Amino acid sequence: MEEMANRIADIRQRIEVAAQKSGRTGQDITLVAVSKMVADDAVQQAYDLNIRDFGENRVQELTRKMHSLPQARWHLIGRLQTNKVKDVVGKACLIHSLDRWGLAEEINKRGRNLGIKVPVLVQVNISGEDSKTGLPADDVNEFLASAGELAAIQVLGLMTIAVQDSDPETSRPIFKELAALKNSLVGKKDSNVDLKYLSMGMSQDYEVAIEEGANMVRIGSALFK
Repeated sequence: MEEMANRIADIRQRIEVAAQKSGRTGQDITLVAVSKMVADDAVQQAYDLNIRDFGENRVQELTRKMHSLPQARWHLIGRLQTNKVKDVVGKACLIHSLDRWGLAEEINKRGRNLGIKVPVLVQVNISGEDSKTGLPADDVNEFLASAGELAAIQVLGLMTIAVQDSDPETSRPIFKELAALKNSLVGKKDSNVDLKYLSMGMSQDYEVAIEEGANMVRIGSALFK
């Protein structure tokens, strides 16, 4: 517990410093602890140390861990298959990975059946890597216009995954581009689109992401060692 407490304190301090560089404070940043392949007791420890948001890549693990720690806020951060939508809508507090129109329609359909609005982030493939999913940056404006007409979806922001590199500066241009894209779209007036979140940055580059405007970071290995 003490080791995890020290890691969390270090992460919080780094978040604070990075946030101040971009004219904000650590309170403006949501830390999502990525609990993929992490034992339940370690997740419980993190919760006991005041971590409240957790992210899972797989729907099955998300739903299982939600049962063991229902008081936490659970995010789905991995790619969502359309046949798994029924298992996550109404359970995850935020879906980070809306990356295609067919998925938007399926989420909307499930949300309407449940009588709820489903909070999502649109995933954008800024790096252009074939291995990563997400919309091309040039398609986001049109996608948001169409998604805004889906009554059971609430688009709350954008998400991206940067290149995997030991040098966090490699990610900076990607983060800068997504932040510029968000800023260019933030004035869009639609009851179903409110771009208040910018989810970018992971264990190796979250400080750079925050410096470039992220207000939601997804941290796994730096927290759960």
